[in-house]
Amino acid sequence: MSGTFVGMPAFPKAAHEAVHDTTLRGNLRHATHTIRGKRAKAVAEVSDWAELREAGKRIKDHTLRHLDRYLVQLEESVTAAGGTVHWAADADEANDIVARLVKMTGESEVVKVKSMATQEIGLNEALEAEGIRAYETDLAELIVQLGKDRPSHILVPAIHRNRGEIRDIFEREMSEWGRPAPEGLTDTPAELAEAARLHLREKFLRAKVGISGANFMVAETGTLVVVESEGNGRMCLTLPETLISVVGIEKTVPTWQDLEVFLQTLPRSSTAERMNPYTSTWTGTTDEDGPQNFHLVLLDNGRTDALADEIGRQALRCIRCSACLNVCPVYERAGGHAYGSVYPGPIGAILSPQLRGVTSEIDASLPYASSLCGACYEVCPVAIDIPEVLVHLRERVVEGGQVTANGNKVVLKPAKGHAAERAAMRAARWAFSHPGALRTGQRLASRTRRLHPRTLPGPGKAWSETRDLPTVPAEPFRDWWQRTRGGKDGAK
Repeated sequence: MSGTFVGMPAFPKAAHEAVHDTTLRGNLRHATHTIRGKRAKAVAEVSDWAELREAGKRIKDHTLRHLDRYLVQLEESVTAAGGTVHWAADADEANDIVARLVKMTGESEVVKVKSMATQEIGLNEALEAEGIRAYETDLAELIVQLGKDRPSHILVPAIHRNRGEIRDIFEREMSEWGRPAPEGLTDTPAELAEAARLHLREKFLRAKVGISGANFMVAETGTLVVVESEGNGRMCLTLPETLISVVGIEKTVPTWQDLEVFLQTLPRSSTAERMNPYTSTWTGTTDEDGPQNFHLVLLDNGRTDALADEIGRQALRCIRCSACLNVCPVYERAGGHAYGSVYPGPIGAILSPQLRGVTSEIDASLPYASSLCGACYEVCPVAIDIPEVLVHLRERVVEGGQVTANGNKVVLKPAKGHAAERAAMRAARWAFSHPGALRTGQRLASRTRRLHPRTLPGPGKAWSETRDLPTVPAEPFRDWWQRTRGGKDGAK
């Protein structure tokens, strides 16, 4: 995975700074609450939502189990339709392939439609190093690019900006990238949208090369699918002479019939719409219609390593709807930048450590960026049990053990800074396996409960500063049960 966010501190420090930004918290609270409410109504309209959710989960699991077969089928289909498939094991390889393909056209500018895969590998920075300038065409991505910012949300990358901030960015930066913002620009949505439309139209009409991602790839026909709300993506996909799509291998679905399920669940979960305003599909090339050169770059970049993890692989079911972000109390307060990845929120907390490993300080901290409330699992349209994966990854961080890295089995050492947690878990395991010692400890705790401190000492101090320690009862449950019931279950 690319170092797009290299230099970011670990989640606890980044989140600590973010929660003191009152403007950021206000913007996030308004946006997430609005989207959350609309999504709940959109989902409630569908009587068979639970069945659709289960169907999506089964399709994804089946595809991941047989991904090798479906990827070969996809390559054969794309090639038969006139496209060219390239395989990229990691970010560097993918960036080299794309840069080489752009240079072959003789162009030094490209337009892009929203693609998290290209953000993941740091494609814009890699192209800039090769003298190629990439223009983002999705409105939110345009705001992020003009503001020299980073995306903070999967679906709404500029969710941390309000209208006034966007107007200031347009007025200040648009002239540096092309057509300047109109004079007297206000912060009304219509004027901001018109300014972006005029600015981008010049880019669309001039560009000879387009770069995209894809929401899905249909193996049986080699068709790629992009769903969007603005129409910018469709212009980016159809106007250039050469189209290069960079897509993660997990976006594959076997058939068009499988796609039917996700075209129902994705729009309702993401934008609370019954269907997407724009759904673009393209299959290879067609004479005198659309791009005449099509290249598909299939990106691994840690995905097969995640696939090898029986518990963690469910993160690859993700269809990037962002519903889990909009209900997460941690994301709502900390914002997306604190996660140090293009994948923020609950899904980012389980996906990034699997794609990048947990050896860095920031990736080791991500499995702890959650209250484990379970709201993310409840709204996930493909039933990813995010809390289960979070706990699984916490164990990997604390205990280490065997993992798959770059296709090889390696033994991971425990991360630094978790000695107290390891000691506490081992002590708990010993106590629960020795009933006599547990009983003695419980009685001692009950009899000394008036002397207990309100906060934990030592390594536990920071944990207890923001939490109320549970009150120890005057009598342990075992003793109460023995005294009142004679230790016997009275139920018939």
